[in-house]
Amino acid sequence: MRLNHLKIGWIMTTKELIRKKIILILLFVIPTVFYTITRITTTNNLIPFRLASVSEETFLWIPQRQVALIFIGLAAVGLLSSFLALNLIQRSTEVNRRIIICGYRSQEIALSKLLVLFCVIILVGFYVAAMLLVFFKPIHFLQVAYGFIMVGFVYGCYGLLVGAVLKGELEGILFIVLLANIDVGWLQNPIFYAEALNKTVIRTLPAFYPSQISIISAFSDHSIMGSVLGGAAYGCLFLFIALLLYWLKMRKHN
Repeated sequence: MRLNHLKIGWIMTTKELIRKKIILILLFVIPTVFYTITRITTTNNLIPFRLASVSEETFLWIPQRQVALIFIGLAAVGLLSSFLALNLIQRSTEVNRRIIICGYRSQEIALSKLLVLFCVIILVGFYVAAMLLVFFKPIHFLQVAYGFIMVGFVYGCYGLLVGAVLKGELEGILFIVLLANIDVGWLQNPIFYAEALNKTVIRTLPAFYPSQISIISAFSDHSIMGSVLGGAAYGCLFLFIALLLYWLKMRKHN
């Protein structure tokens, strides 16, 4: 691994992303729209929900609006991170192959893209979490922000995996939207989880651990360590498979 090549790859990928102003706009506009709609369509009525990763018997009573804001924020970060990852890995494939012919290694190109992706995930995750402060103050704000970043990491790696498997952009978007909407946008909401029949299915989905990090940290003092480890393991599994497939695609040019 040559650091100079890695640095140049990171700079070029960042410049390419900045040139696509619509992507940068969407990264910050979409969470604002999501939060605004949530604010005007929810109430402050107290609702009970179960902290699934703590205990099946642990319930909290929290205003509906605060719970909804947490989960709409998680959904926004998950969707945006996966779309960005899909874009990074699918775009400029032929250009990357020519760069490899010119002396770059596939792992240098992949790592430079990963660094850009993770920088954006951290920025967007913290930004979306900070917007919560406009509406209410979580008990452990930094841990809530970490949960947002973690869901970005998991779904970013999922986006990389989808992009490594599928060539078509439309098919990739479909796979991302389906899982994200069903998972973080619906099933992980503790209001639904409390009455769900097959909780085991919900607990095995990618957003379970990141959403638990944020929801536990926002409204309680319970430990999040189990959820931190679970989320990291899920994201790393996606990442490993995605990088392996990317390397297999590029190896004949390396």
